[in-house]
Amino acid sequence: PANPVAKNQACSVSPPSRVLPGYFGRLALRRLPAMDIDLLNPDPREERTKHKLKRMIQSPNSFFMDVKCPGCLQITTVYSHAQTVVLCGNCNQMLCQPTGGLARLTEGCSFRRKVE
Repeated sequence: PANPVAKNQACSVSPPSRVLPGYFGRLALRRLPAMDIDLLNPDPREERTKHKLKRMIQSPNSFFMDVKCPGCLQITTVYSHAQTVVLCGNCNQMLCQPTGGLARLTEGCSFRRKVE
């Protein structure tokens, strides 16, 4: 007999596996277009306009500030989004009044943003 494998036995050699081109196989065939923006170095002005949760590094819009009273020159710490009227501790002059978002400083009050 020319064939050493008996007719009743199954052949132990498996058929060649077929490799289907997947998603990454198609990407390798065509060149992707260059990106219009640099994702590693975003523009600071553009990042500032984005929503606080959509920025590359999430950061709040609110801050604390030192407000100087125009009457007695005492410095008071005020939250930027204060929801109540803030009065000076010495002369009871109104330093800021609440709005829907940022608090509105009274005319003549100067402020500086507090650093962490």
